Amino acid sequence: MATSARFLPGNRLTLLNSGAEFFPALITAINEARQEVHLESYIFEDDRTGRDVAGALMAAARRGVSVRVLVDGFGAAAFATTLMPALADAGVMALVYRPEYARFKLRRHRLRRLHRKLAAIDDEIAFVGGINIIDDLNNPDQSPGRYDYAVRVEGPVLLPIRQTMRRLWEVLVWVNFKRRYRLAPVEKSSTSPRGDQQAAFLIRDNVRHRRDIEKAYLAAIAGARDSILIANAYFLPGRRFRRALGKAAQRGVQVSILLQGRIEYRLLHYATQALYDKLLKAGIRIFEYRYSFLHAKVAVIDEQWATVGSSNIDPFSLLLSREANLVVLDRKFAEELRRSLGQAMQSGARELPPQHWQRLPWYSRLLRSASYNLLRIAIGFTGYGGKH
Repeated sequence: MATSARFLPGNRLTLLNSGAEFFPALITAINEARQEVHLESYIFEDDRTGRDVAGALMAAARRGVSVRVLVDGFGAAAFATTLMPALADAGVMALVYRPEYARFKLRRHRLRRLHRKLAAIDDEIAFVGGINIIDDLNNPDQSPGRYDYAVRVEGPVLLPIRQTMRRLWEVLVWVNFKRRYRLAPVEKSSTSPRGDQQAAFLIRDNVRHRRDIEKAYLAAIAGARDSILIANAYFLPGRRFRRALGKAAQRGVQVSILLQGRIEYRLLHYATQALYDKLLKAGIRIFEYRYSFLHAKVAVIDEQWATVGSSNIDPFSLLLSREANLVVLDRKFAEELRRSLGQAMQSGARELPPQHWQRLPWYSRLLRSASYNLLRIAIGFTGYGGKH
């Protein structure tokens, strides 16, 4: 399957495990910014972590750095009344994507959320991943938070990241204030090679890039020869995705999926478990992560293809939300991610036996099947039922 992934060489990529590694790296980069900081987050909470990041952003703005912050109107519903006023007073430009003025009106466009977690600092550093601005350190020395990943990026792949963030900002300024707003164009020569790793930046939107992330997954799965390891917080793949995994298992590829073991959203949790029987019968290994909440959205295929980002494998990410993933073609990076996932699986997950579904009581199976059907009906109401 053809994809739109454009791999750029010459990058230096640093894998960051959960908030305990991500937030110090992000705050350090903001503190060292000289020209601009641009941040996007689905959630920006008024807690200790949120205030630490906000403090760094305000300090940057006060020393003359151009600081732009974009948050989602649903995920960061309280942002406009908590952190946004202080940020604005310090000179930070902040916008809210699709504010939830009419929370109880069910309309399809209101389900289109900004789910990306991105940051770009000068022409030096970017961050791509799935970690929100919230107290989710997942530090072994503290109470478990959410297990997730981000990548610190240096090199040529910064260019599409910065261009993407700027383009959305310009559109939203027009939508909110009905005035034209143009940022200075990013010079292509400004992101010089910093390493030897190949990476592509992929987004999902509702215009030109509706299926870019899904196509990248499907192409990598179709070409897999040895192993597929997917860790996903909210996993409800469509028929095409499930068939691709099943075909890979049939041709001898070891397919393993690390999924949420704790219940966060009950309907989606049970709907996902309704797929277990067919996946296990297809020879796919399923692991449930229980040490903390699994929030990761990553995959490693054949220990040379890897992705880290914000996109879940469910209809909300693949059909509705704005998402962003980094896809990496590099054996060293892929091996590091696989090793990290392997440690998490060994210490905090359990593998389900092939007979798992049959061992459940009949009423438990019925509940999960009903949850899946109910969620499919809800997807149908959005107009996307035949596309997933």
